[in-house]
Amino acid sequence: MPGKKVCIVGSGNWGSSIAKIIGHNVKRSNRFDPMVNMWVYEEMIDGRKLTEIINKEHENVKYLPGHKLPKNVVAVPDITDAVKGAKILVFVIPHQFISKLCDQMKPHISEGVIGISLIKGVDVGPEGLVLISDIIRQKLDIEVSVLMGANIASEVADEKFCETTIGAKNEKNGHIFKELLQTPNFRITVVEESDTVELCGALKNIVAVGAGFCDGLDCGDNTKAAVIRLGLMEMIAFAKIFCKAATVSSSTFLESCGVADLITTCYGGRNRKVAEAFVRTSKSIAELEAEMLNGQKLQGPQTSAEVYKVLQKMDMVKKFPLFAAVYQICFEGKEVKEFITCLQNHPEHM
Repeated sequence: MPGKKVCIVGSGNWGSSIAKIIGHNVKRSNRFDPMVNMWVYEEMIDGRKLTEIINKEHENVKYLPGHKLPKNVVAVPDITDAVKGAKILVFVIPHQFISKLCDQMKPHISEGVIGISLIKGVDVGPEGLVLISDIIRQKLDIEVSVLMGANIASEVADEKFCETTIGAKNEKNGHIFKELLQTPNFRITVVEESDTVELCGALKNIVAVGAGFCDGLDCGDNTKAAVIRLGLMEMIAFAKIFCKAATVSSSTFLESCGVADLITTCYGGRNRKVAEAFVRTSKSIAELEAEMLNGQKLQGPQTSAEVYKVLQKMDMVKKFPLFAAVYQICFEGKEVKEFITCLQNHPEHM
């Protein structure tokens, strides 16, 4: 029986790091087809197409320079060509683009396809907050797992040891994805609470923006530790409100997707970095994103806006002062120093 064809949907910093792992792993297992397609949003780099550079030099010179991709990873600029015949889809693109991309993919998805989302973000629909995995499920009518964890892409590409979490409602699929993605330096735990795992991946970026504000204000490590703790409390509280039908257990927040990802994002990661620059330079978030991120997208401010809409609708803004303050500072002109006031008056202390 031929191996299952894998398609990686996305090729940024994180997508290329994951492509490095998948490219090596498929060659070691009969379960997978040894050739991997990677959908690449076509760009011109010094007069050459990015896909052409990746396929000839086996390096994503824009988003993961200095790292060779396995030769069996093929860059494909057309999404419909990329997904043709694929039985396993790995989604790793900015969450703003998922809906449109799924619409283009839909006519080319065959029966029995499964997907995994590595996308850290949420969307807002008419009924409120929508998980990215739910958008994929609804648009493509496939089963979707998620992978979230303390995984700064450049460190994963450097093969530095880390852990991550797969949330899989279907246990069998969870173990297929573990086989596809685990390495000696990328260790995976599979849990059932997929929605909680995914929410952790989105919400921690809001907290990381708050941590960046603290760094910009030179508040010190004690204050940042308080931001991490209070942020975690808001993440847990929000998950319990949002995941009405599903169990939300505290143990999931002790996995890599929870407290570990929160810590690494509040000390490393682009959301913290840009938020610190926002305080020190007085430039807008959009200007800093363009200047500092080499075409990558910032998830924290966008997610804070989506969460804020939901909190307003539920009349719960006051119960989530850290999430609310990040939104108000990024988009409504609230003074950054007011962020400390929000911590001082947090309901956790009342």
